[in-house]
Amino acid sequence: MKRPEPVQVIKSRRDSALAALVGAVPYIQFLGIRFDRRGDELTAVLPYADMLIGNPGLPALHGGVTASFLEVTALIGLAWSSLWDDLESGRIDPALVAAGQLPPLPKTIDFTVDYLRAGLPRDCYARARVNRSGRRFASVQVEAWQDNRDRPFALGSVHCLMPEEI
Repeated sequence: MKRPEPVQVIKSRRDSALAALVGAVPYIQFLGIRFDRRGDELTAVLPYADMLIGNPGLPALHGGVTASFLEVTALIGLAWSSLWDDLESGRIDPALVAAGQLPPLPKTIDFTVDYLRAGLPRDCYARARVNRSGRRFASVQVEAWQDNRDRPFALGSVHCLMPEEI
């Protein structure tokens, strides 16, 4: 009978798989975005940096940075939800993913941003909710906030083309 793996080993493999997924997109590193994983739930974190300011007079985050943060959160959230299912079911070996053998990422078809208020010069957080994920199409909603999750400063709606199964 095969012994179950220690929880810490499984957690480490999942974290390595997430790091490989995030590491596959250089723009994520450029912006400094990181992902905090609690079970299957991801929270994206955009640490404040002076280079993110678009209007120094206010100061406020650049709208393009806000949009990029929302889109990255949606795509990684969608890819992670698929990858999580595959890791949990054993269809994909976490060690292979951690080694960089990743399934292809979804592609953005359409993206809408609602700017609700100015992003202030401080850390930002975002979470994606996958509304639908089929074989060919997915719909994801994202909300970004700073100090209070109940007061988002931006919302995003992303429609994606899912990668073809290999």
